Amino acid sequence: MNDRYILHCDLNAFYASVEEVLNPELRAFPVAVCGNPENRHGIILAKNEKAKAFGVKTAETIWQAQRKCPGLTLVSPHHDEYSKYSKIVNEIYLRYTDLVEPFGIDESWLDVTGSAHLFGTPEQIANELRKVVKNETGLTISVGVSFTKAFAKLGSDYKKPDATTVISRENYKEIVWPLPVTDLLFVGKSAKKTFDRLGISTIGELAQSSRAAISSLLGKTGETIHDYANGLDFSPVKSAFAESDPKSIGRGVTFPHDLTDISEIKTGITVLSDDVAARLRKKHLKACVVALTVRDPSFRTATRQKTLSCPTHLEHDITKAALELYHDAFQVKKTAVRMLTVTVSSLIDEESAGLEQFSLFETEEDSGKQERIELAIDKIRSRFGRGSMKKGSFLNSDFSIRNKED
Repeated sequence: MNDRYILHCDLNAFYASVEEVLNPELRAFPVAVCGNPENRHGIILAKNEKAKAFGVKTAETIWQAQRKCPGLTLVSPHHDEYSKYSKIVNEIYLRYTDLVEPFGIDESWLDVTGSAHLFGTPEQIANELRKVVKNETGLTISVGVSFTKAFAKLGSDYKKPDATTVISRENYKEIVWPLPVTDLLFVGKSAKKTFDRLGISTIGELAQSSRAAISSLLGKTGETIHDYANGLDFSPVKSAFAESDPKSIGRGVTFPHDLTDISEIKTGITVLSDDVAARLRKKHLKACVVALTVRDPSFRTATRQKTLSCPTHLEHDITKAALELYHDAFQVKKTAVRMLTVTVSSLIDEESAGLEQFSLFETEEDSGKQERIELAIDKIRSRFGRGSMKKGSFLNSDFSIRNKED
């Protein structure tokens, strides 16, 4: 069987790069995109290369970033522009193959096996894509070229920014195996703890370990991760035109009276997150992004979103993320709330998500306990009806509720 030619294209410092395209003067300064530049406890969403050189990191607080880089320029996010540029770039990819599978807003896999006779070798296609994306959008991409999706993603991370890395059957042990095991797709904190106990710190050590032993500790996911390390990944790149899983799952409610009390707003967000999480579990999906939409009595509507550190299908995690979004973007304005919508996107199947749970709990044990609780609630609702178990009494039958499209 001949190898496939898989590319993984990763937009470099995407949010910050789009901000630089919108305002070229920013290119001269260290820049960070953050949820609320006026709130020193807000979170860094993205940074440019100049800010990265000072040690600024995504997901740290604004005050931590400013301590490292006193001259840091803070910019509010423009999510509509990010979505627009993501679509433009993916349309460029579609000129070379219809097998384009987005993985979040700034990454995509491409299967160019059938395109090589038209556009050249996979490496030539990767280099041409870098050139075309840069010329047409002002953005840069790093591209990994390999025979598996997992290795292609490692390749796009290997050299940044604006670089191509080829990982072949001849060189993958040299390039991939020395990398930290946490660089491998879907190896997160939970799996890392297991590997730490086994003395496994690199991908090569995982690859050369006993598959049966890893399976006994991590189950089917352990087998998948072990296979990834050995270049045994046969998962397809999904066609952009094929019928696919839902791109998002959301739940919204328009309230019969305007909400001004923070406890009511928190309860509303919790109930909506509970509904969204239950639907994720029913579809065997996990989400990488949480968005919160708020409409005030004057029908002004605003949406904010955040990327989670790990995929989740738990109400606890979605609620916490949505509440953080509300606190950072809306609570300081102290406006009344007419409508709330909680939406999750960048969905992946539970098996692909692996063992790693987006854990906002203190311990792995607490995270596992919460998952067991929510799965038990699903079973009770399945048997006795959704009304048999409620997260709160806020959403009564006289409320006007609307569903967002999945």
